[in-house]
Amino acid sequence: MKKIISFIFLFVFSNIIAQQRPKLVVGIVVDQMKMEYLYRFQSDFSDNGFKRLMNDGFTFYNMQYNYMPTYTAPGHTSIYTGTTPAMHGIVGNEWFSRKEGKEVYCTDDASVQTLGDGTKEEGAMSPKNEQTTTITDELRLSTNFRGKVIGISMKDRASILPAGHFANWAFWYSKKGNFISSTFYGDKLPDWVNDFNAKKGYMDYINKGWNLLKPASTYDESLPDDNPYEGKLYKVDKPVFPYDLKAMYDKNDASILRAVPFGNNYLADFAKVAIEKESLGKDDITDFLAISFSSTDYVGHILGPRSMELQDTYLRLDLTIADLLNYLDKNIGKGNYLLFLTADHAGAENAQFLKANKYNVTNLDGKELTKNLEKFSTDTFGENLVLHYDSFNLFFDKTKIKTKNLDLTKVKRAFKDFLMTQDYVKRVYTEEEILANTGADYHLNCIAKGYDVTQNGDMIVLDKPGYIEYGPTGTSHGTTYSYDTNVPLLFYGWKIPKGESHDRKVITEIAPTLSQKLKITIPNGSESQVLTEILDN
Repeated sequence: MKKIISFIFLFVFSNIIAQQRPKLVVGIVVDQMKMEYLYRFQSDFSDNGFKRLMNDGFTFYNMQYNYMPTYTAPGHTSIYTGTTPAMHGIVGNEWFSRKEGKEVYCTDDASVQTLGDGTKEEGAMSPKNEQTTTITDELRLSTNFRGKVIGISMKDRASILPAGHFANWAFWYSKKGNFISSTFYGDKLPDWVNDFNAKKGYMDYINKGWNLLKPASTYDESLPDDNPYEGKLYKVDKPVFPYDLKAMYDKNDASILRAVPFGNNYLADFAKVAIEKESLGKDDITDFLAISFSSTDYVGHILGPRSMELQDTYLRLDLTIADLLNYLDKNIGKGNYLLFLTADHAGAENAQFLKANKYNVTNLDGKELTKNLEKFSTDTFGENLVLHYDSFNLFFDKTKIKTKNLDLTKVKRAFKDFLMTQDYVKRVYTEEEILANTGADYHLNCIAKGYDVTQNGDMIVLDKPGYIEYGPTGTSHGTTYSYDTNVPLLFYGWKIPKGESHDRKVITEIAPTLSQKLKITIPNGSESQVLTEILDN
């Protein structure tokens, strides 16, 4: 009898352990965040935001994107699917469709309509172009759809793609200052979302304006205010503090909030209301809240990585994260939630800044690159065979090539030879070379992992390090180089040990690691490599 009782006890106990999960998973993606920012700004951070995550959680310092292009939509999708664009199909924020003869947006869906006070175009969105499952999908399936999944962001793609196909809701910010959704998720917005929108809380931030959080002397990690490498935020006279956000709002619309640090604050306000009103983390069935902070990306693109504005944005985000952690401690309970923080890509230095400091690089005008390709084609073949060039992808007009009885292989060889004479070009790969990738060439391997033969170009161009296909001010991203690929990864909370790793890890390891941690199915496109450092022994 004692043996039977002991066996029953062990069986029940082992099953309780096996089924134990956190009440809530919070996934945070910071748009365009370089790992280097956690080094550069560390002395100015509080003790309760980024430092708390690093000191009390596990930090992966050498997390890398393992594909190209390193853009927002592929980044968010790769984090949550555990695979790369070659498999999940989100090959850019937008890409040229041969079938439609135009660019298509990653989350466009003409079959759904806007929910809430936004334009028709803003809400016609869904995850239908996402070809694989996400960690959030697998959580929904594993709980028989009882665990809730909600995605939120100021950007549509950054809320929709992480939330996956089976999400309860995804919400994003409209030009009118409202959080909206689409009929993909339901027939009408929840009442609590309408109530939140009705308060027009974004105006509280706009009316306060934007000045430095700390004394100007604190920002010695950045270039002086009004330096030549900054763009102008919404066409202000000068990119200097303080910014009159009300005047900018009056000349534009509520979308200006996205491009200042308070877009992050407003999203965090919305996140806390979502947790409360949707009762996230209130029972023993795990819920998932996917949060993407986008203001960092807007500020980085417009004002650049060395601007005081960017540093101020991160100092304020640090406080926002600290406040969110305190909220989770109080409302979900310490040890009851699992949180991770990473980024969808990093970002390059401003090329003109590097050039001024004697690095022989420059920024490249995409329109001029296209004109040069078209001129070469006309001079060589007597006709423009360039159908489209964008985001390193070169498409040929195969109808013209066939009509002129040209050999496509010879056309590709001619263009490749021409491109390799250009100062900015490092490598050029044809479709055939990409599909025959063996993994021996690091850059080709990254390109192959980001290449979907049905959606990408006939050739991919890799610029030399430091060159950037962008304007002379601000910055961008997209390449295979470490300044675009190295992002932070911080794990914190439920069953996360304290520690750090400097070994090279890849972004596609996050989703399968979470699957193993939660004891659920790994997303269906994942290669299933995991971060063993944070898994239970």
